[in-house]
Parts: sequence; structure tokens; C-alpha cells
Amino acid sequence: MRRAHSSARRFHYHIMEKLKTIKGAIFDLDGTLLDSLGAWSEIDRKFFAKRNIPLPPDYSQAVKHLYLKEAAEYTVRRFGLRESSDDIVAEWKAMTQEFYDREVTLKPFAKEYLQRLKERGVKTGIATSSSPELFTPALRRCGVAEFFSVTVTSDEVGRGKNYPDIYLETARRLGLEKEHCAVFEDLSTAVKCAHDAGFYSVAVYDKLSAHETPFLETHSDLFIRSFAELP
Repeated sequence: MRRAHSSARRFHYHIMEKLKTIKGAIFDLDGTLLDSLGAWSEIDRKFFAKRNIPLPPDYSQAVKHLYLKEAAEYTVRRFGLRESSDDIVAEWKAMTQEFYDREVTLKPFAKEYLQRLKERGVKTGIATSSSPELFTPALRRCGVAEFFSVTVTSDEVGRGKNYPDIYLETARRLGLEKEHCAVFEDLSTAVKCAHDAGFYSVAVYDKLSAHETPFLETHSDLFIRSFAELP
């Protein structure tokens, strides 16, 4: 048993040392850097209540890896809504704007880790399914906008995070090969996609996706519960 624990410690040390060698760090926002996924649960509840439709228990799981336009199109198809997907996207953005402007916070120790990356000369970028008008004010208010030289949204690449396009484009804009970049994500689909595409994948725990922890531990290079764990 002691040997097993020692082996696990050596493996963990090796993983941490490898993380120190990255040249670029690509961050998801909602649920990874920003403690914001709870807001989307409330938005879903209000959105369906307004239409007198019971919120299906599988809805959040079905749309969480989609970008806004894809999620709206899926919602229109599934529930036979007469509204356009553009109208739904506009409604969602209006519902979330105030939350991002006034309430959303960073995950614990996220800012401190970003500062350490900056001091080491690591390039940092954002790869998100959210919209700039939502997250830009939040990043400024939280004092971390300055850390990021590149921002790529799913709308720009035209596909959600079940495809690696957004990570590849972020790496390209950072001027780095994917082998030299780490991707930080909280959702299982995104973590696996980044890992399978050849990025160093770091799965970040979020309480709203706690049920995915076993999958995240298996399909990532590193699983963390807090940014305080990172070198």
C-alpha cells in the first residue's frame, strides 16, 4: 500500500512538472474560470416557465456543450417553438447580461493562477461558448481581462465544443502548436474533445457537474478541484 501511494505521488509530481512546461493556456469561462453555471440553470427555469413548458430534466445536459445559436436551434426543434433561434438567443443574452455585469465571480484562486502563468511567460487565451458582450464586462470587473491576449467564441468557428475547432483556432491565434497548449475545461464533452485532439487537458471541478467527476478523471491529463492545486 505504501508503494502504491508513493507511485501515485510520483505520477502526480510528473503531471505537475509537465504542466509547468506548457507555452499556452486555453481557458473555458463558464464553470471553469467563472462561477456562473448556476445562472444558466435559473435562466432555463424562467425561460420554460414563461412558455408553460415543464423543464425537462435532461435539457441542461443536452445543450451544455452547444454554443448559443446551436442551443437555440435545438430548443426550437425539440419543443416546436414558433420563435426564431435568433429571438431566443437575444432573450437569453438579455436575461444573463445583468448577472454577468454585476454578480458573476471567479472560481477560487483562478486570478492567482493566471498571475503565475503571466510571470512564467505563458500565453493565455479564452475559448468560450459565451458572447463577448456577456463575459467582457465580467472579466474586467473581476480584474483578469488583462491576462488574455486572445479570445475565441464558438460562434466564430461555427461549431460547439464537441469539435476541437475552437481550441485549434485559439492555439493558432496564440501562435502555438496544440502540443504546447493546455486546455482548461469543466464539462466532460469538452475535456474529452480537447484531449483527443492532442491538447494537454485539465479538467476543472464544478459543483454543477460533480456527477461527471469519474469521467473527467479518466478522460483528462489532470483533474483538479481548485486552481490552488496548480504550480
